[in-house]
Amino acid sequence: MRQSGITQGAGPKTFRVKSFGCQMNMYDGERMAELLAARGMSPTPEGEEAELVVLNTCHIRERSAEKVYSEIGRLRKAGGAHPPMVAVAGCVAQAEGEEIFARAPSVGVVVGPQSYHRLPELVARAAAGERAADTDMPADAKFAALPKRRRSAPSAFLTVQEGCDKFCTYCVVPYTRGAEISRPFSALMDEAERLVDAGAREVTLLGQNVNAWTGEDRRGRAIGLDGLIAALDSLPQLHRIRYTTSHPNDVTEGLIAAHGEVGKLMPYLHLPVQSGSNRVLKAMNRSHDGESYLLLIERFRAVRPDIAISGDFIVGFPGESDAEFEETLRLVDAVGYAQAYSFKYSPRPGTPAAQMQGQIAPEVMDERLQRLQAALGRHSLAFNQASVGRRCTVLVERAGRRPGQWLGKSPWLQSVYFSGPGAAAVRIGDMVEVELAAAGPNSLEGRVLELVPA
Repeated sequence: MRQSGITQGAGPKTFRVKSFGCQMNMYDGERMAELLAARGMSPTPEGEEAELVVLNTCHIRERSAEKVYSEIGRLRKAGGAHPPMVAVAGCVAQAEGEEIFARAPSVGVVVGPQSYHRLPELVARAAAGERAADTDMPADAKFAALPKRRRSAPSAFLTVQEGCDKFCTYCVVPYTRGAEISRPFSALMDEAERLVDAGAREVTLLGQNVNAWTGEDRRGRAIGLDGLIAALDSLPQLHRIRYTTSHPNDVTEGLIAAHGEVGKLMPYLHLPVQSGSNRVLKAMNRSHDGESYLLLIERFRAVRPDIAISGDFIVGFPGESDAEFEETLRLVDAVGYAQAYSFKYSPRPGTPAAQMQGQIAPEVMDERLQRLQAALGRHSLAFNQASVGRRCTVLVERAGRRPGQWLGKSPWLQSVYFSGPGAAAVRIGDMVEVELAAAGPNSLEGRVLELVPA
Protein backbone atom coordinates (compact mmCIF):
# COMPACT_ATOMS: atom_id res chain seq x y z
CA MET A 1 0.00 0.00 0.00
CA ARG A 2 1.19 3.50 -0.78
CA GLN A 3 2.90 5.27 2.10
CA SER A 4 2.80 9.02 2.60
CA GLY A 5 2.90 11.63 5.31
CA ILE A 6 -0.90 12.00 5.18
CA THR A 7 -2.90 10.55 8.04
CA GLN A 8 -5.17 7.96 6.43
CA GLY A 9 -8.61 9.46 5.84
CA ALA A 10 -7.59 13.01 6.72
CA GLY A 11 -6.57 14.18 3.26
CA PRO A 12 -3.85 16.69 2.34
CA LYS A 13 -4.23 20.34 3.34
CA THR A 14 -1.56 21.85 1.09
CA PHE A 15 -0.65 21.25 -2.56
CA ARG A 16 1.62 22.16 -5.42
CA VAL A 17 0.95 21.61 -9.13
CA LYS A 18 4.02 21.18 -11.32
CA SER A 19 3.31 21.23 -15.07
CA PHE A 20 5.56 19.94 -17.83
CA GLY A 21 5.30 20.53 -21.58
CA CYS A 22 2.94 22.64 -23.63
CA GLN A 23 0.85 25.71 -22.89
CA MET A 24 -2.28 23.56 -22.70
CA ASN A 25 -0.64 21.76 -19.79
CA MET A 26 -0.04 25.15 -18.17
CA TYR A 27 -3.77 25.90 -18.53
CA ASP A 28 -4.72 22.48 -17.17
CA GLY A 29 -2.35 22.98 -14.24
CA GLU A 30 -3.97 26.30 -13.38
CA ARG A 31 -7.42 24.70 -13.47
CA MET A 32 -6.33 21.80 -11.24
CA ALA A 33 -4.98 24.30 -8.72
CA GLU A 34 -8.33 26.11 -8.79
CA LEU A 35 -10.16 22.82 -8.20
CA LEU A 36 -8.04 21.97 -5.17
CA ALA A 37 -8.28 25.49 -3.76
CA ALA A 38 -12.08 25.35 -4.13
CA ARG A 39 -11.99 22.30 -1.83
CA GLY A 40 -10.21 24.28 0.87
CA MET A 41 -6.62 23.25 0.15
CA SER A 42 -3.85 25.85 0.15
CA PRO A 43 -1.14 26.23 -2.53
CA THR A 44 2.40 25.94 -1.19
CA PRO A 45 5.11 28.27 -2.50
CA GLU A 46 8.11 26.79 -4.32
CA GLY A 47 10.72 25.71 -1.81
CA GLU A 48 8.23 24.71 0.88
CA GLU A 49 6.90 21.21 1.39
CA ALA A 50 3.40 20.33 0.21
CA GLU A 51 1.30 17.40 1.36
CA LEU A 52 0.08 16.79 -2.20
CA VAL A 53 2.19 17.23 -5.35
CA VAL A 54 0.43 17.02 -8.72
CA LEU A 55 2.76 16.25 -11.61
CA ASN A 56 0.96 17.41 -14.73
CA THR A 57 2.82 15.48 -17.40
CA CYS A 58 3.77 15.56 -21.08
CA HIS A 59 4.18 12.44 -23.25
CA ILE A 60 5.31 13.96 -26.55
CA ARG A 61 8.92 12.85 -26.11
CA GLU A 62 10.49 9.94 -24.23
CA ARG A 63 12.76 12.28 -22.28
CA SER A 64 9.82 14.29 -20.92
CA ALA A 65 8.06 11.11 -19.79
CA GLU A 66 11.18 9.78 -18.04
CA LYS A 67 11.57 13.14 -16.27
CA VAL A 68 8.29 12.44 -14.47
CA TYR A 69 9.53 9.18 -12.94
CA SER A 70 12.74 10.91 -11.91
CA GLU A 71 10.67 13.61 -10.18
CA ILE A 72 8.57 10.98 -8.38
CA GLY A 73 11.76 9.40 -7.03
CA ARG A 74 13.11 12.78 -5.97
CA LEU A 75 9.92 13.61 -4.07
CA ARG A 76 9.94 10.25 -2.30
CA LYS A 77 13.54 10.68 -1.16
CA ALA A 78 13.15 14.34 -0.17
CA GLY A 79 10.12 13.53 1.96
CA GLY A 80 12.00 10.98 4.07
CA ALA A 81 9.59 9.32 6.47
CA HIS A 82 6.80 11.69 5.44
CA PRO A 83 6.75 11.93 1.63
CA PRO A 84 3.93 13.84 -0.05
CA MET A 85 1.02 12.20 -1.79
CA VAL A 86 1.85 12.21 -5.52
CA ALA A 87 -0.77 12.55 -8.23
CA VAL A 88 0.33 11.91 -11.82
CA ALA A 89 -1.90 13.84 -14.21
CA GLY A 90 -1.81 14.68 -17.91
CA CYS A 91 -0.68 12.74 -20.95
CA VAL A 92 1.72 10.27 -19.29
CA ALA A 93 -1.14 9.31 -16.99
CA GLN A 94 -3.43 8.84 -20.00
CA ALA A 95 -0.89 6.79 -21.94
CA GLU A 96 0.33 4.52 -19.15
CA GLY A 97 -2.71 4.39 -16.84
CA GLU A 98 -2.52 2.15 -13.82
CA GLU A 99 0.86 0.77 -14.97
CA ILE A 100 2.25 3.87 -13.24
CA PHE A 101 1.37 2.33 -9.88
CA ALA A 102 3.52 -0.72 -10.70
CA ARG A 103 6.48 1.36 -11.81
CA ALA A 104 6.13 3.98 -9.05
CA PRO A 105 4.35 2.49 -6.01
CA SER A 106 4.55 5.79 -4.13
CA VAL A 107 2.01 7.35 -6.52
CA GLY A 108 -1.49 7.63 -5.06
CA VAL A 109 -3.49 9.14 -7.95
CA VAL A 110 -3.41 8.73 -11.75
CA VAL A 111 -5.69 11.04 -13.73
CA GLY A 112 -5.83 11.76 -17.46
CA PRO A 113 -6.13 15.19 -19.12
CA GLN A 114 -9.87 14.79 -19.77
CA SER A 115 -10.67 13.59 -16.25
CA TYR A 116 -8.86 16.02 -13.99
CA HIS A 117 -12.11 17.67 -12.91
CA ARG A 118 -12.41 14.56 -10.68
CA LEU A 119 -9.01 15.19 -9.05
CA PRO A 120 -10.36 16.23 -5.60
CA GLU A 121 -12.44 13.04 -5.34
CA LEU A 122 -9.47 10.91 -6.42
CA VAL A 123 -7.25 12.58 -3.81
CA ALA A 124 -9.85 11.81 -1.13
CA ARG A 125 -9.90 8.16 -2.19
CA ALA A 126 -6.10 8.02 -2.10
CA ALA A 127 -6.10 9.56 1.38
CA ALA A 128 -8.41 6.74 2.45
CA GLY A 129 -5.81 4.19 1.33
CA GLU A 130 -6.86 3.45 -2.27
CA ARG A 131 -4.86 3.80 -5.43
CA ALA A 132 -7.22 6.01 -7.39
CA ALA A 133 -7.15 6.21 -11.20
CA ASP A 134 -9.37 7.81 -13.84
CA THR A 135 -8.41 8.04 -17.52
CA ASP A 136 -11.84 8.43 -19.10
CA MET A 137 -12.07 11.03 -21.87
CA PRO A 138 -15.34 13.01 -21.46
CA ALA A 139 -13.91 16.45 -22.30
CA ASP A 140 -17.27 18.22 -22.30
CA ALA A 141 -17.97 17.04 -18.75
CA LYS A 142 -14.56 18.27 -17.63
CA PHE A 143 -15.10 21.89 -18.62
CA ALA A 144 -18.61 21.97 -17.19
CA ALA A 145 -17.29 20.81 -13.82
CA LEU A 146 -14.40 23.27 -13.48
CA PRO A 147 -14.78 26.23 -11.08
CA LYS A 148 -15.38 29.72 -12.42
CA ARG A 149 -12.26 31.81 -12.99
CA ARG A 150 -11.93 34.46 -10.26
CA ARG A 151 -8.29 35.58 -10.44
CA SER A 152 -6.06 35.96 -13.44
CA ALA A 153 -2.56 37.02 -14.38
CA PRO A 154 -2.30 39.86 -16.93
CA SER A 155 -1.85 37.25 -19.67
CA ALA A 156 -4.22 34.27 -19.43
CA PHE A 157 -4.75 31.01 -21.30
CA LEU A 158 -8.15 29.89 -22.54
CA THR A 159 -8.51 26.39 -23.97
CA VAL A 160 -11.00 26.50 -26.85
CA GLN A 161 -10.25 23.21 -28.61
CA GLU A 162 -8.78 19.88 -27.57
CA GLY A 163 -7.68 16.70 -29.28
CA CYS A 164 -6.41 15.95 -32.76
CA ASP A 165 -7.69 14.07 -35.81
CA LYS A 166 -4.55 14.54 -37.92
CA PHE A 167 -2.67 11.40 -36.82
CA CYS A 168 0.84 12.54 -37.65
CA THR A 169 2.85 9.34 -37.62
CA TYR A 170 5.21 10.49 -34.84
CA CYS A 171 2.60 11.91 -32.45
CA VAL A 172 0.76 10.47 -29.44
CA VAL A 173 -1.68 13.37 -29.01
CA PRO A 174 -4.65 11.66 -30.75
CA TYR A 175 -4.24 8.77 -28.29
CA THR A 176 -3.69 10.82 -25.12
CA ARG A 177 -6.01 13.79 -25.79
CA GLY A 178 -8.60 12.10 -28.01
CA ALA A 179 -10.51 13.33 -31.05
CA GLU A 180 -10.87 17.02 -31.92
CA ILE A 181 -13.61 18.77 -30.00
CA SER A 182 -14.54 22.45 -29.86
CA ARG A 183 -15.86 24.06 -26.70
CA PRO A 184 -19.16 25.95 -27.16
CA PHE A 185 -18.97 29.61 -28.14
CA SER A 186 -21.11 30.81 -25.23
CA ALA A 187 -18.95 28.96 -22.68
CA LEU A 188 -15.80 30.50 -24.14
CA MET A 189 -17.20 34.02 -24.15
CA ASP A 190 -18.36 33.62 -20.55
CA GLU A 191 -14.94 32.37 -19.45
CA ALA A 192 -13.16 35.14 -21.38
CA GLU A 193 -15.36 37.77 -19.73
CA ARG A 194 -14.60 36.33 -16.29
CA LEU A 195 -10.88 36.34 -17.07
CA VAL A 196 -11.03 40.00 -18.06
CA ASP A 197 -13.02 40.83 -14.92
CA ALA A 198 -10.37 38.96 -12.91
CA GLY A 199 -7.52 41.06 -14.33
CA ALA A 200 -6.52 39.57 -17.69
CA ARG A 201 -5.49 42.11 -20.32
CA GLU A 202 -4.43 39.47 -22.85
CA VAL A 203 -5.97 36.07 -23.68
CA THR A 204 -4.21 33.30 -25.59
CA LEU A 205 -6.61 30.81 -27.18
CA LEU A 206 -5.26 27.27 -26.89
CA GLY A 207 -5.81 24.04 -28.77
CA GLN A 208 -3.86 21.09 -30.10
CA ASN A 209 -5.15 22.39 -33.46
CA VAL A 210 -6.63 25.66 -32.30
CA ASN A 211 -7.63 26.81 -35.77
CA ALA A 212 -9.80 23.70 -36.12
CA TRP A 213 -12.22 25.32 -33.66
CA THR A 214 -15.78 25.70 -34.95
CA GLY A 215 -19.02 26.69 -33.31
CA GLU A 216 -22.19 28.75 -33.46
CA ASP A 217 -22.35 32.31 -32.20
CA ARG A 218 -25.20 33.62 -30.05
CA ARG A 219 -27.28 34.25 -33.17
CA GLY A 220 -26.87 30.65 -34.31
CA ARG A 221 -24.45 31.42 -37.15
CA ALA A 222 -21.69 28.91 -37.92
CA ILE A 223 -18.26 30.45 -37.30
CA GLY A 224 -14.61 29.44 -37.18
CA LEU A 225 -11.73 30.69 -35.08
CA ASP A 226 -11.78 34.05 -36.89
CA GLY A 227 -15.38 34.52 -35.77
CA LEU A 228 -14.48 33.77 -32.17
CA ILE A 229 -11.59 36.24 -32.36
CA ALA A 230 -13.92 38.91 -33.75
CA ALA A 231 -16.33 38.34 -30.86
CA LEU A 232 -13.54 38.59 -28.29
CA ASP A 233 -12.41 41.82 -29.94
CA SER A 234 -15.65 43.40 -28.67
CA LEU A 235 -14.71 42.94 -24.98
CA PRO A 236 -13.78 46.48 -23.88
CA GLN A 237 -11.15 45.66 -21.23
CA LEU A 238 -9.45 42.95 -23.29
CA HIS A 239 -6.43 44.49 -25.01
CA ARG A 240 -4.75 41.55 -26.74
CA ILE A 241 -5.70 38.27 -28.40
CA ARG A 242 -3.34 35.45 -29.40
CA TYR A 243 -3.82 31.80 -30.42
CA THR A 244 -1.69 28.66 -30.58
CA THR A 245 -1.03 25.99 -31.89
CA SER A 246 -2.22 26.08 -35.50
CA HIS A 247 -2.13 23.43 -38.21
CA PRO A 248 -1.48 24.51 -41.81
CA ASN A 249 -4.35 22.33 -43.00
CA ASP A 250 -6.89 24.30 -40.93
CA VAL A 251 -5.87 27.83 -41.98
CA THR A 252 -8.90 29.64 -43.47
CA GLU A 253 -9.33 32.79 -45.53
CA GLY A 254 -11.12 34.36 -42.58
CA LEU A 255 -8.26 33.65 -40.18
CA ILE A 256 -5.71 35.18 -42.55
CA ALA A 257 -7.94 38.24 -43.02
CA ALA A 258 -8.38 38.62 -39.25
CA HIS A 259 -4.69 39.45 -38.90
CA GLY A 260 -5.25 42.52 -41.03
CA GLU A 261 -8.67 43.48 -39.65
CA VAL A 262 -8.72 42.80 -35.89
CA GLY A 263 -6.64 45.36 -34.04
CA LYS A 264 -6.44 43.32 -30.82
CA LEU A 265 -5.11 40.24 -32.63
CA MET A 266 -1.37 40.35 -32.10
CA PRO A 267 1.06 40.16 -35.06
CA TYR A 268 2.31 36.70 -34.14
CA LEU A 269 1.68 33.31 -35.76
CA HIS A 270 2.83 29.92 -34.50
CA LEU A 271 2.50 27.59 -37.49
CA PRO A 272 4.45 24.32 -37.16
CA VAL A 273 5.99 22.86 -40.32
CA GLN A 274 8.20 20.08 -38.82
CA SER A 275 10.37 19.58 -41.94
CA GLY A 276 11.32 21.25 -45.19
CA SER A 277 11.38 17.96 -47.10
CA ASN A 278 8.21 17.00 -48.95
CA ARG A 279 9.06 13.30 -48.73
CA VAL A 280 9.56 13.52 -44.98
CA LEU A 281 6.36 15.55 -44.58
CA LYS A 282 4.44 12.85 -46.44
CA ALA A 283 5.97 10.16 -44.23
CA MET A 284 4.91 12.26 -41.23
CA ASN A 285 1.34 12.42 -42.62
CA ARG A 286 1.43 16.20 -42.32
CA SER A 287 -1.13 17.00 -45.11
CA HIS A 288 0.96 19.87 -46.48
CA ASP A 289 4.23 20.34 -48.31
CA GLY A 290 6.96 22.94 -48.14
CA GLU A 291 5.59 24.97 -51.02
CA SER A 292 2.05 25.22 -49.64
CA TYR A 293 3.45 26.16 -46.23
CA LEU A 294 5.54 28.99 -47.69
CA LEU A 295 2.51 30.22 -49.60
CA LEU A 296 0.54 30.44 -46.36
CA ILE A 297 3.33 32.49 -44.77
CA GLU A 298 3.28 34.87 -47.75
CA ARG A 299 -0.48 35.33 -47.41
CA PHE A 300 -0.27 36.15 -43.71
CA ARG A 301 2.53 38.64 -44.41
CA ALA A 302 0.48 40.23 -47.20
CA VAL A 303 -2.21 41.29 -44.70
CA ARG A 304 0.18 41.93 -41.75
CA PRO A 305 3.72 42.69 -43.01
CA ASP A 306 5.22 42.94 -39.52
CA ILE A 307 3.91 39.55 -38.34
CA ALA A 308 6.35 37.40 -36.33
CA ILE A 309 6.44 33.79 -37.49
CA SER A 310 7.12 30.90 -35.13
CA GLY A 311 7.32 27.19 -35.92
CA ASP A 312 8.11 23.67 -34.75
CA PHE A 313 10.75 21.35 -36.23
CA ILE A 314 11.68 17.70 -35.81
CA VAL A 315 15.13 16.53 -36.91
CA GLY A 316 16.11 12.92 -37.45
CA PHE A 317 12.70 11.58 -38.47
CA PRO A 318 13.15 7.97 -39.69
CA GLY A 319 14.73 7.91 -43.13
CA GLU A 320 15.65 11.61 -43.17
CA SER A 321 18.71 11.99 -45.40
CA ASP A 322 21.39 14.66 -45.25
CA ALA A 323 19.89 16.25 -48.38
CA GLU A 324 16.41 16.29 -46.83
CA PHE A 325 17.75 17.95 -43.71
CA GLU A 326 19.35 20.59 -45.92
CA GLU A 327 15.86 21.26 -47.33
CA THR A 328 14.74 22.10 -43.80
CA LEU A 329 17.59 24.58 -43.44
CA ARG A 330 16.60 26.21 -46.73
CA LEU A 331 13.00 26.56 -45.55
CA VAL A 332 14.23 28.18 -42.32
CA ASP A 333 16.15 30.74 -44.35
CA ALA A 334 13.15 31.34 -46.62
CA VAL A 335 10.79 32.08 -43.71
CA GLY A 336 13.13 33.93 -41.33
CA TYR A 337 11.55 32.77 -38.06
CA ALA A 338 11.26 35.20 -35.18
CA GLN A 339 11.00 32.23 -32.81
CA ALA A 340 10.93 28.46 -33.20
CA TYR A 341 10.99 25.20 -31.26
CA SER A 342 13.14 22.32 -32.47
CA PHE A 343 13.52 18.78 -31.23
CA LYS A 344 15.17 15.48 -32.04
CA TYR A 345 12.74 12.81 -33.19
CA SER A 346 11.66 10.64 -30.27
CA PRO A 347 9.95 7.31 -31.03
CA ARG A 348 6.75 6.99 -29.04
CA PRO A 349 5.22 3.56 -28.38
CA GLY A 350 2.16 2.86 -30.50
CA THR A 351 2.90 5.42 -33.21
CA PRO A 352 3.56 4.31 -36.81
CA ALA A 353 6.90 6.14 -37.01
CA ALA A 354 8.31 4.06 -34.14
CA GLN A 355 8.12 1.00 -36.41
CA MET A 356 9.57 2.66 -39.51
CA GLN A 357 12.83 1.58 -41.10
CA GLY A 358 15.77 3.99 -41.16
CA GLN A 359 15.85 5.15 -37.54
CA ILE A 360 18.53 7.85 -37.31
CA ALA A 361 21.58 7.46 -35.07
CA PRO A 362 21.55 9.73 -31.99
CA GLU A 363 24.84 11.40 -32.88
CA VAL A 364 23.47 12.33 -36.32
CA MET A 365 20.36 13.82 -34.73
CA ASP A 366 22.54 15.76 -32.29
CA GLU A 367 24.60 17.29 -35.09
CA ARG A 368 21.53 18.21 -37.14
CA LEU A 369 19.78 19.75 -34.15
CA GLN A 370 22.81 21.92 -33.39
CA ARG A 371 22.93 23.16 -36.98
CA LEU A 372 19.19 23.81 -37.06
CA GLN A 373 19.19 25.68 -33.76
CA ALA A 374 22.13 27.78 -34.89
CA ALA A 375 20.20 28.80 -38.02
CA LEU A 376 17.03 29.51 -36.05
CA GLY A 377 19.04 31.53 -33.53
CA ARG A 378 20.50 33.70 -36.28
CA HIS A 379 17.06 34.54 -37.60
CA SER A 380 15.63 35.18 -34.14
CA LEU A 381 18.46 37.60 -33.34
CA ALA A 382 18.01 39.31 -36.71
CA PHE A 383 14.29 39.77 -36.03
CA ASN A 384 15.00 41.27 -32.60
CA GLN A 385 17.71 43.55 -33.99
CA ALA A 386 15.33 44.78 -36.69
CA SER A 387 12.92 45.75 -33.90
CA VAL A 388 15.35 48.25 -32.34
CA GLY A 389 13.98 51.75 -32.74
CA ARG A 390 10.36 50.59 -32.87
CA ARG A 391 7.77 52.02 -30.53
CA CYS A 392 5.35 49.47 -29.17
CA THR A 393 3.15 48.62 -26.21
CA VAL A 394 4.46 46.17 -23.64
CA LEU A 395 2.14 44.26 -21.31
CA VAL A 396 3.89 44.17 -17.92
CA GLU A 397 3.80 40.65 -16.51
CA ARG A 398 6.27 40.60 -13.62
CA ALA A 399 9.10 42.34 -11.85
CA GLY A 400 12.58 41.83 -13.27
CA ARG A 401 15.62 40.50 -11.46
CA ARG A 402 17.01 43.95 -10.68
CA PRO A 403 15.42 46.53 -8.40
CA GLY A 404 13.05 48.78 -10.34
CA GLN A 405 13.13 46.53 -13.40
CA TRP A 406 10.00 45.21 -15.13
CA LEU A 407 9.47 42.46 -17.68
CA GLY A 408 6.70 42.08 -20.24
CA LYS A 409 5.86 41.05 -23.79
CA SER A 410 5.83 43.07 -26.99
CA PRO A 411 3.06 42.56 -29.57
CA TRP A 412 5.49 40.15 -31.33
CA LEU A 413 5.79 38.04 -28.15
CA GLN A 414 9.33 39.23 -27.48
CA SER A 415 10.46 39.50 -23.86
CA VAL A 416 11.13 43.18 -23.11
CA TYR A 417 12.73 44.46 -19.92
CA PHE A 418 12.96 48.07 -18.84
CA SER A 419 13.77 50.21 -15.81
CA GLY A 420 14.75 53.80 -15.04
CA PRO A 421 12.82 56.91 -13.96
CA GLY A 422 9.86 56.28 -16.28
CA ALA A 423 9.29 52.84 -14.73
CA ALA A 424 8.72 54.08 -11.18
CA ALA A 425 4.93 54.25 -11.52
CA VAL A 426 4.57 50.95 -13.41
CA ARG A 427 2.59 48.03 -11.96
CA ILE A 428 1.97 44.44 -13.06
CA GLY A 429 -0.81 44.43 -15.63
CA ASP A 430 -0.04 47.90 -16.99
CA MET A 431 0.27 48.56 -20.70
CA VAL A 432 3.41 50.64 -21.23
CA GLU A 433 4.50 52.44 -24.38
CA VAL A 434 8.22 51.85 -24.89
CA GLU A 435 10.90 52.40 -27.45
CA LEU A 436 12.92 49.24 -28.12
CA ALA A 437 16.51 50.31 -27.55
CA ALA A 438 18.73 47.20 -27.66
CA ALA A 439 18.35 43.57 -28.74
CA GLY A 440 19.78 40.22 -27.74
CA PRO A 441 18.93 36.72 -28.94
CA ASN A 442 16.23 36.16 -26.30
CA SER A 443 15.07 39.60 -25.17
CA LEU A 444 15.08 43.33 -25.81
CA GLU A 445 15.68 46.37 -23.65
CA GLY A 446 13.06 49.11 -23.76
CA ARG A 447 12.92 52.76 -22.80
CA VAL A 448 9.66 53.86 -21.18
CA LEU A 449 7.73 56.56 -23.02
CA GLU A 450 4.38 56.58 -21.22
CA LEU A 451 1.71 54.48 -19.55
CA VAL A 452 -1.23 53.54 -21.77
CA PRO A 453 -4.58 54.47 -20.16
CA ALA A 454 -6.65 51.46 -19.05
